[in-house]
Amino acid sequence: MSIDAYITAVSAVLPGAPVSNDAMEGVLGQVAGKPSRARRTILRSNGITNRHYVLDPITGEPTRTNAQLAAEAIRGLQKGGLDLGAIDCLACGTSVPDQVMPGHGVMVHGELGNPPSEVVSTAGVCVAGMTAMRYAWLGVTAGEFQNAVASASEISSVFMRARFFEEEVEAKVRDLEKRPELAFEKDFLRWMLSDGAGAVLIQPRPAKTNLSLKIEWMMIRSYANEQTACMIAAAEKQDDGSLKPWYQFTGKEWLDRSVFTVRQDVKQLNEYVMHYTVKCGLEEVKRVHKDLRPSDIDYFLPHYSSQYFRDEVFEKMQAADFVIPHERWFTNLTTKGNTGSASIYIILEELFHSGKLKPGQKLLCYVPESGRFSTAFMLLTVCAPS
Repeated sequence: MSIDAYITAVSAVLPGAPVSNDAMEGVLGQVAGKPSRARRTILRSNGITNRHYVLDPITGEPTRTNAQLAAEAIRGLQKGGLDLGAIDCLACGTSVPDQVMPGHGVMVHGELGNPPSEVVSTAGVCVAGMTAMRYAWLGVTAGEFQNAVASASEISSVFMRARFFEEEVEAKVRDLEKRPELAFEKDFLRWMLSDGAGAVLIQPRPAKTNLSLKIEWMMIRSYANEQTACMIAAAEKQDDGSLKPWYQFTGKEWLDRSVFTVRQDVKQLNEYVMHYTVKCGLEEVKRVHKDLRPSDIDYFLPHYSSQYFRDEVFEKMQAADFVIPHERWFTNLTTKGNTGSASIYIILEELFHSGKLKPGQKLLCYVPESGRFSTAFMLLTVCAPS
């Protein structure tokens, strides 16, 4: 018999002071000592006005690791009643962990120092945070866990620093002159991504004194069978769409070709991301959850990387015949930035503590991923204290 599961506490951490658009390049640095030509165009399009970085604004060095930032967000759940010693499941998602091995989850566990528990690491890009939450949720509904914690964290700024772009400028000047879009594909993400972490506590009963969020269902779908990779790191995309992995390059090529730099196929992103993650995703939601209606949703919590996509999300909603009016949307992209897999946690945390929620309201969360085109949806119901 399935057991109900509730989010009883939500926490988020945004490191450092807010960084304005004009201050970004001062923190990340200028590639080859020259201002980015793409920065103003991208910022005007994405609509973000402030974001946060783990980087010290003076030295440019990180003030904490990815695992430390995740642990900080999890400790914040103690304000919502979490006993760190009672955690029986720890599921941690991120796009870029601090190391290839060991897994991100056990590094977070080591930072927390809580007693032995089941620990899992989930990989990917933005959906990694949702897969971590899904693992924790399913464990609670199966009766395996009483205090499951899920987290997502990103410190994108550490690999967006100018130092990681310098070698490419020197080694590929001729290529960049012939194909300037190569520079844009990489420079694009420097002005899109930022740092943050979030965490939730999932239990088989509502909180005693605070509101809770009952997880009605979660749905994750991949469309990698139809699309090649779009957002990559530690690989190069070949003409046939396949990826040449980092271990097939020499150590010198890692630098000369910026193999480890995160890059985005912007043309492919613009053409396909909303079709698959909104239209196809909502059509699948309608097929699986036939009783759900747009009018049932009190708050739509979308994670999108840029305000540029806001109208297109709405257009694809119309195409899927599942329209939720803008006045019922809740997002904090412009003030908190695009924090990848942690974004939905940070959005949820702000709404959860806003005082706007009332028992009985329904929240629909949406997370797209352009890695190789995946999408995630989650339906929550606000519950009164038990």
